[in-house]
Amino acid sequence: MLFRERLNQAGKLPRWVLIGVVAVVIALAGALGIVRATATQFDAVKRVPSVAAVLSMPTVGLENYLLVGSDTRSTADPTDADYKNIGSADTTGGQRSDTMMILRYDATTHDVALLSVPRDLWVKIGDSDRSNRLNTAYQAGPEVLIRTLQRALNIPIHHYLEVDFQGFKGIIDGVGGIDICVKRPARDRHTGLYIRRRGCSRLGGKQALAFVRSRFYESKIDGVWQMDGSSDIGRSTRQRDFVSALLKGSVKYVAQNPMAAHDVMASFADSLSVDPSLKLVDMARKLRPAADVGTASYSLTVVNDVVRDAEVLRLSTKSNDVLAYFAGTGPAPAPAPK
Repeated sequence: MLFRERLNQAGKLPRWVLIGVVAVVIALAGALGIVRATATQFDAVKRVPSVAAVLSMPTVGLENYLLVGSDTRSTADPTDADYKNIGSADTTGGQRSDTMMILRYDATTHDVALLSVPRDLWVKIGDSDRSNRLNTAYQAGPEVLIRTLQRALNIPIHHYLEVDFQGFKGIIDGVGGIDICVKRPARDRHTGLYIRRRGCSRLGGKQALAFVRSRFYESKIDGVWQMDGSSDIGRSTRQRDFVSALLKGSVKYVAQNPMAAHDVMASFADSLSVDPSLKLVDMARKLRPAADVGTASYSLTVVNDVVRDAEVLRLSTKSNDVLAYFAGTGPAPAPAPK
């Protein structure tokens, strides 16, 4: 059952992809000083009116942004060369999220931090007494997801951003690809990844997507393809490397091609949905330092459990310090190793 579940998830967007996309828009709009040029694209993004009533009131000195990556296939293009790897709405129906992160902005220190939230976390859904995986809340609508998270984690959510699955490749292709470095030739026959040689290679949107989606990553060692045995640790490391490459490559590209900023931002805006009150230009200004000094990364401490034959995760009390920090009631813990 575990193998089948992993195979079904092979086409989903990994958690670090979303922050990579958000990091690009922050870096391009903030670090390069092109906010005015991209204001039109920002103003044109889709709004999600339903979340306005459930977002938290302002918290002094703190802003939390819920970042969600949607893996809906409704926008998949049958003429896309990667269509067979992505899947269609008929073969992979519904709307799910494989990416849920909370971005914390400190208005006093201007520090930026990220908290990954697992989609299989076992929680009470919305305001009900019914428990299920966190992703079930998203299927019921973003407003239900926000209520669920605020209740389960006891932290405020002030803003909501959602990136559509298909927007990712457009960003990568829009900046001319990114450089990914590997120690050995690599492949994943489920996602279509194939990197022929060790060292750094320039990947376009299709191959970059295959790299970060990889759950069956193999390296060629002494002429033999071997499955990566590091599981989630190795995958997280690859995804963090990808985010760094995406951020650096995008800033460099637009710095060298400033006239391309308009097109890059247009690609991003087409795949973005946000809450009605979020001003993306202001967000870009606030988060500008993140493009230079980076962000602190955190994850929740969880324990494995089985509920009605389903593998789930339960929140551990060891997460209390991290949650207090994101609630604005505690100091910053040591971030996760990079």
